[in-house]
Amino acid sequence: MTSPTLQDSRRPDDDSAAAPDRPPRRAPRRSGAVTALVARTSLLAAVAALALYAAPRLYDGGHWAALGVLAAAVGATFWTYLSPRRLPAKYLLPATGLFLAFVAYPVLYIVAISFTDYGDGHLLTKDQAVRSLVEHSVEPVPGSPSYALTVATGPDGGPLVLLLTDPDTGQVSAGTASGLAPAPAGTVAGPDGRVTSAPGLKLLTFGQINARSAELTGLRVPVDGAFLVSQGLSMATTARPTLVHDRAADTLTDTRDGTVYHPEDGRYTAADGSGRTLPTGWHRTVGFANFTAVLTSPAIRGPFLGVLAWTFGFALLSTGASFALGLGLALTLHHPRLRGQRVYRSLMLLPYAMPAFIGILIWQSMYNRDFGLLNQLLHTRIDWLGEAWSARFAVVLTSLWLGFPNMLLICTGVLQAMPAELNEAARIDGAGPWRAFRAVTFPLLLVAAAPVLISSFAFNFNNFNAIQLLTGGGPFDGAGGTAGSTDILISYTYRLAFGGQGAQYGFAAALSIVIFLLVGLITLVGFRRTRALEELNA
Repeated sequence: MTSPTLQDSRRPDDDSAAAPDRPPRRAPRRSGAVTALVARTSLLAAVAALALYAAPRLYDGGHWAALGVLAAAVGATFWTYLSPRRLPAKYLLPATGLFLAFVAYPVLYIVAISFTDYGDGHLLTKDQAVRSLVEHSVEPVPGSPSYALTVATGPDGGPLVLLLTDPDTGQVSAGTASGLAPAPAGTVAGPDGRVTSAPGLKLLTFGQINARSAELTGLRVPVDGAFLVSQGLSMATTARPTLVHDRAADTLTDTRDGTVYHPEDGRYTAADGSGRTLPTGWHRTVGFANFTAVLTSPAIRGPFLGVLAWTFGFALLSTGASFALGLGLALTLHHPRLRGQRVYRSLMLLPYAMPAFIGILIWQSMYNRDFGLLNQLLHTRIDWLGEAWSARFAVVLTSLWLGFPNMLLICTGVLQAMPAELNEAARIDGAGPWRAFRAVTFPLLLVAAAPVLISSFAFNFNNFNAIQLLTGGGPFDGAGGTAGSTDILISYTYRLAFGGQGAQYGFAAALSIVIFLLVGLITLVGFRRTRALEELNA
């Protein structure tokens, strides 16, 4: 009896036996190469299309800096993706572009705005402000006739054309931004003076005119030192601006009473000393005025330190209480003889699963003095949100309810990952439960939880939702102060910048930078202490 040979032991359907020298299959590699080629071609085509769309518009608008950035971005994209050797750059370029677009540019823009008085009444450049003032000072010329108006465009669209019928002669003229000209030959006007047909022009319906109402309102047809403007959709009249701009002297003169306005502090102010100003101003660079206003303005300097102290207190209390409660619950639910741990943990995480603003509004209703759940359970009539210290307690309690599930998750994960041999060794050395926790468990847990505590402190330092939705920063003292008892820096900044006569974007940007520097300094100190703690427990 002979033993089977290697060839006999192979199955007939074994590919390796039938063709041992067959080359490996390359279909998947070809498919991947085709997919990569299609993706790269699509990307470059999209970039080229975007560049061809944006470049002419940037050129026409004179946005040379943006045009340069676009050219650099397109060049970098083609340089990177047309070469098979620049593999790292193919991943870094998109990330760098997104970082510059969504992080670097907004930060730099905020910094730039913080050194200006940009805000309501100072939103435009000076040239735009002058143009707006002159255009909005238009009033009809006394005794001027009213023309029947028909709005038209070219047969394929384009700029608006005003077909104006003279009420005295019945003659129809065509008005554009270039001036007044005779209407096309063969133009027919109805009994009311409105044109019913005009060769070479397309008459617009009222619906089509409404869609271009802004263009119609801004259209001026110059005639004899004045211009024709629309009054509604079917009438036009002769008007002239009451403000005349003298570019050489940089003044605006009111033709009705002769008042001369000259530029002062971003607005045109009457030169007669009356203090009258024209409504539209322009934004200017004011240096560090927005930053120094915190120290020099009596309305801000007084309550600012109190708000700053409460901000630190609120952040510390909210973070510390959330960590203490989360740690206590994590230790309780980590006990090996406790049954139903998963059920209890799921119930404890419900506040974390609920949207925060809904939870805050529910708590606000619970604090109601007359119908709130807390007063009904305690049989009291405490005005929780109407008194300073009770409102602060309510804000911290609500923040505790919203924040402890996150700390519970972190502490539970650290406790489950911690080697059980450490506590066993501590018990063998004679340490009791409290000493083992204080000497072994807590230091190791603190090392892992320290970054979370720092981020939680930074979050509560700027926890605008909890303050604004629950108390609105109040209660207020009733003396007209700008700061409430529960205001933190971010809510106080919001009220100063947007709660007064108008939005002050420059001032808001400056205060946001101050808050950023404070949080950044606290975070830096916290991470330094965390590193020292890690070295101590290494």
